[in-house]
Amino acid sequence: MEQQNTNQSLFDRVGHESLADAVVRQVEDLIASGILKQGKRLPSERELSEALGVSRPKLREALQILEDRGLVVTRHGEGTFVSALTGQAMLPALISLYGRHEPAFMDYLEYRREQEGFAARLAADRATSADKERITDILEKMVTAFEAGDNEASRQADFALHAAIVDASQNATLIHMMASIFELTQQSVFYNRDFLRTIDGTGQILLDQHLELGNAVIEGEPARAKRAAEEHIDFVEKSFRVGLERQRREVMSNKRRLLSS
Repeated sequence: MEQQNTNQSLFDRVGHESLADAVVRQVEDLIASGILKQGKRLPSERELSEALGVSRPKLREALQILEDRGLVVTRHGEGTFVSALTGQAMLPALISLYGRHEPAFMDYLEYRREQEGFAARLAADRATSADKERITDILEKMVTAFEAGDNEASRQADFALHAAIVDASQNATLIHMMASIFELTQQSVFYNRDFLRTIDGTGQILLDQHLELGNAVIEGEPARAKRAAEEHIDFVEKSFRVGLERQRREVMSNKRRLLSS
């Protein structure tokens, strides 16, 4: 039942003229706007047929058109999925390299700072009531995870918040670009949280930054939201440099100990 409600909120019933084209146009609009992202599984044929109010033959005709256009792919036994439209921004080998190569990682953070500051500013100006409810829910989960000391839940909420704010920007290009660097973004959030937490010992600073960012968007303050996003990435960069310096000192200390033994 919950899945059916979701489908009905995404898809509108279509009329009886050019049914297949009407279905195609509706799905294309959802993809172009960033609501349906690459890799997203479409509802089942039965659910889609009911939600759209079209027969299964017409639905199959529409899905075939979408597949011919390279927008969806059907996997037998699994369902129909939105195609990988933006491609993979970085292959796993390059993602791994970024984690080991300081200049490249700093370039990545520079990009993130501009991207997320831009997204936060737009989100604070454009977020709908549904966007604000989503962000509020994530912030509540973030606080609960922090109070429970649940690091994994904190990581999940961390990434969910950044993704929700990008979605709330209502900028389709920005939404798709964020999806295209999903792996790198997620890995960097996980990687840097350890460094971030060592600065204040508890992660309180990190939580406060996320609350400030989310609330600035919810309260509709673009300049404040942009500043909060940029200051957060600046903190991530600082933590990364602190972590590298600590590693360097450990290596030097171990070498001195070996020479003195």
